Amino acid sequence: MGGGKRFAVLLCAEDSEYVKKRYGGYYGVFVEMLAEEGETWDVFRVANGEFPDDEQVDRFDGFVITGSCNDAHGNDAWICRLVSLLKKLDSLNKKVLGICFGHQVLSRALGGKTGRAISGWDIGVTTIHFSSSSSKLFSSLKIPATLSIIECHRDEVRELPPKAEVLAWSEKTGVEMFRYGNHIMGIQGHPEYTKDILVHLIDRLSQRDFIADSYADDLKANMGKVEPDKDAWKKLCTSFLKGRL
Repeated sequence: MGGGKRFAVLLCAEDSEYVKKRYGGYYGVFVEMLAEEGETWDVFRVANGEFPDDEQVDRFDGFVITGSCNDAHGNDAWICRLVSLLKKLDSLNKKVLGICFGHQVLSRALGGKTGRAISGWDIGVTTIHFSSSSSKLFSSLKIPATLSIIECHRDEVRELPPKAEVLAWSEKTGVEMFRYGNHIMGIQGHPEYTKDILVHLIDRLSQRDFIADSYADDLKANMGKVEPDKDAWKKLCTSFLKGRL
């Protein structure tokens, strides 16, 4: 494995027993989607205070920031430390891909604003629409004008960082994707999720009274109607992270 590119997952969530048992944790879910032969993938559990030092940062070609139960606009010590790290990664021109919470905290670190979504929770399989400029950016991938993605969030990017560009939007969320320069990209949805992970999360949210049981039942009943475009998302995310766009 030596000599290939090195990537790190910045894990911002606690693994549930289900995801640990089925996928080897959320780290395993991301590696399954993004890893290619010859690469080295590591994980830093930043929500537990485990961060790469400067020497380690230099060794990595790219970073992936995961989702989280925490708010990207919160001021927990680890979130503030993560914001500082992301500013550093930007200054070093490192490739960074942020997913859900990762998308939001990237926006915050670069000077944007995040907060509770005005439209409330967005859970399920959502159709997102690409902007005309992103269609050109992804033209080599032959990505269609719309893609379906699994969503599970109640926060959103409210204001983009200066110089950032919206790549995609949906009916509920104005900033579904953005890019900052050629090295940073955020995605509000979860390209890495499978439907069974989503069902597991819906159950956890209803058990913790974050969502009503009736809403959880409706979500699960409607889930079979649309499939997420997992292969297209995999191609898009790997191509960005590995500089193939």
